[in-house]
Amino acid sequence: MTSTRQSYNQELEALRQEILEMGTLVEQAIDQAVASLSSQDLESAKIVMDGDDYIDYLESDIEDKCMVLIARQQPLARDLRIIGTGLKITTDLERVGDHAFDIAKIALDIGKQPLIKPLVDIPRMSAMAQKMLKDSLVAYINLDITLAEQVCADDDAVDDLYSQTFRELLTYMMEDPTTIKQATQLLFVARYLERVADHATNIAEWVIYLVTGQRMRKN
Repeated sequence: MTSTRQSYNQELEALRQEILEMGTLVEQAIDQAVASLSSQDLESAKIVMDGDDYIDYLESDIEDKCMVLIARQQPLARDLRIIGTGLKITTDLERVGDHAFDIAKIALDIGKQPLIKPLVDIPRMSAMAQKMLKDSLVAYINLDITLAEQVCADDDAVDDLYSQTFRELLTYMMEDPTTIKQATQLLFVARYLERVADHATNIAEWVIYLVTGQRMRKN
């Protein structure tokens, strides 16, 4: 019985490590996608888009492993929360990867056209959202409720910056109709980053659930 439990614990730890690997990859993808937009590095944008297939593979692999653990071990209480939380977190991470793909695609669409304005707030949003994502994963690994709650609180600042960016780009479009297409594309980028922060908040909420068994909707 002891060896069976030890093997089970090893499988749970391997699952957590694969989720952490996926989280690291999507965080890097967001960073690279926004950097490719700012620097108009089209090759870097293509690399982000090509890397999305592996992120999708990790999602499927983690889901399969979770299903096998549930079927074989029939977990209860906290063990079931560990596996169920892993499934939920993986879904959020995959969607962050999709947002990185979408930002990289916009970078390719804009190409080498002169940017209508220096990108300041969008990289700031990206940095804030990435930090939230990293902190939510650290909270997951360490079962740190305090850090998870901080991630939820940090979402407000990203929302405020998104609203500011929205108003600024809308002003550009109203004052100069020739900027409408690119300003709209940048608005989408800002929206994707705001959603990344939302997904980080979701992960933090799942961490709170994992530790306490109570659902706390902060988002």
